[in-house]
Amino acid sequence: MKKILIIEDEESIREDILEILGNCNEFEAIGAEDGLMGVRLAKIHKPDLIICDVTMPELDGYGVLGALRNEPSTSLIPFIFLTARADKSDIRRGMNLGADDYLLKPIGQLELLLAISVRLAKQAAIETHFRVHLNNAMQATQDRLNYSLYHDSLTDLPNRLSLREHLARLLPQAQAEGKLIAVLLIDLDRFKRINDIKGQVFGDNLLQTVAQRLLGCVTQNDVVARTDADEFAIILNAVDPRGEANNVAQSILEEMTRSFVIDRQEVYLTASISVSLYPQDGRDIDSLFKQVNTAMSYAKQQGGNCYQFYTKDIETDTDEQLALEASLHRALEKNEFQVYYQPQIDLLTGVIIGAEALLRWYHPEYGLLSPDKFIPLAEENGAIIAIGEWVLSTVCSQAKEWQEIVSQSKDVNRQNYLKVAVNLSGRQFQQINLTTKIIHLLEETDLDPSCLELEVTEGVIIRDIEASIAKMRELKALGIQISIDDFGTGYSSLSYLKQFPFDTLKIDQCFIRNMPSEPKNKAIAIAIIQMAHSLGLKVIAEGVETRAELELLCQNQCDEIQGYVFSRPIPAEEFRRLLVSDRRLQV
Repeated sequence: MKKILIIEDEESIREDILEILGNCNEFEAIGAEDGLMGVRLAKIHKPDLIICDVTMPELDGYGVLGALRNEPSTSLIPFIFLTARADKSDIRRGMNLGADDYLLKPIGQLELLLAISVRLAKQAAIETHFRVHLNNAMQATQDRLNYSLYHDSLTDLPNRLSLREHLARLLPQAQAEGKLIAVLLIDLDRFKRINDIKGQVFGDNLLQTVAQRLLGCVTQNDVVARTDADEFAIILNAVDPRGEANNVAQSILEEMTRSFVIDRQEVYLTASISVSLYPQDGRDIDSLFKQVNTAMSYAKQQGGNCYQFYTKDIETDTDEQLALEASLHRALEKNEFQVYYQPQIDLLTGVIIGAEALLRWYHPEYGLLSPDKFIPLAEENGAIIAIGEWVLSTVCSQAKEWQEIVSQSKDVNRQNYLKVAVNLSGRQFQQINLTTKIIHLLEETDLDPSCLELEVTEGVIIRDIEASIAKMRELKALGIQISIDDFGTGYSSLSYLKQFPFDTLKIDQCFIRNMPSEPKNKAIAIAIIQMAHSLGLKVIAEGVETRAELELLCQNQCDEIQGYVFSRPIPAEEFRRLLVSDRRLQV
């Protein structure tokens, strides 16, 4: 039943209207004897229609309409003026305030009911239109929310939630039909570095381009999703998912070899890809993602730019890595590390003139571990800083003891100092206060700086060439020697050799191994020796294992060697005995 509020100060007129509406049995009629009461009753009852006299004491009809239109709860109620005036200016004033209609006194029953019927019908039509429009708007908003809930806003690809729900629908179907499903994870190598250097806008454009290339590597039946900042996933719904996963992974790697041109700037990306298969690697979503992440970790450990299927073997390797990482944090305080030393020999005299410090870890469960097993982990989690400082401190103290042995020798063929080389990791070398720390260690151990040699690799120093050169010059100014390690395995650019203040170049053992029977290795090693000498650098060959390799190096004027041909890496006490016994290499 519709509520109608009658605001009229003349009681007879008000009562007549209330009686007419009451006899219709279609309306709930409410009367107000003045404007102020009418406003109060409108706010309380929220009527469907208001019929209001214009001329009233205290608050006239215009005042009532203005008050109601300024109140949100009553601003849209249809409003009809009742007046004895027919002046156009009065009517215009009311319409400007928001009146919907005018009725002139005296008013007949038929005219009154017709005006009420028309106004209520119009209001109903407006409300219906509004509800339809509102429902449409709400549905459109809901659709947009649903889309954004299940899609990545940058690439417009399905997101992680969408991927999981798609798998939730697909797995029961695959189980019923006995089908395999392949899940591929694609992680962009070095993307963070590019994003940091080029900025977020550049990085976003690059990700959008990557997404388009990934879509080009699959069919319309497959799903490509963005699951993390620089990570994508693919679900292959193919007849032969394993074979198709191989093909798609190869296709993606090939696509990544093509340069990306963003804002007229050319960049290159590589990707690490992992694959898990339903049902053999997991029968539920979480298991499949666990295994594909395990395979991804393994692919990353291989250096990236490759793809790896999940196998139980790599899970064992990954579990072992996690166990190592956990115990790595406690290894230093438990004194599980030990420094071994491999003698370095002068090829003119056969005398021990130095050693390379090599870290070993006596793990309580896995036994003696070489650096390649744990240094990458320490580098990744930051433990390398504390470990590296301990190695430097240990080596400086040990070198000071050995220096006293060497200084007591009366042999004219022996130099009056013994240098010990220490490898610096990337994180160590990039420390702002590295020079200050080394100065402190040298002062603390009273070691002559010329007895300390620091080894760096090409990959470490080219990250910031200007900063690397400045840091090396600081260290050399102290009297410390600098060597470039593993030369020939990285960029091996002559420009680097000319720019950086090296003292020594170390030829990697991969060129020394089988040198007499491998003409290419022999040619490369000889070329490196000649090039280094032309630049005023000393050359040391590492990994020398046979007399034949030794003789070739001697014939081509290599300065120093280290390797099993003389001695394996040995503990400090064994190295001390070598010095005391003055054992030499026969050259």
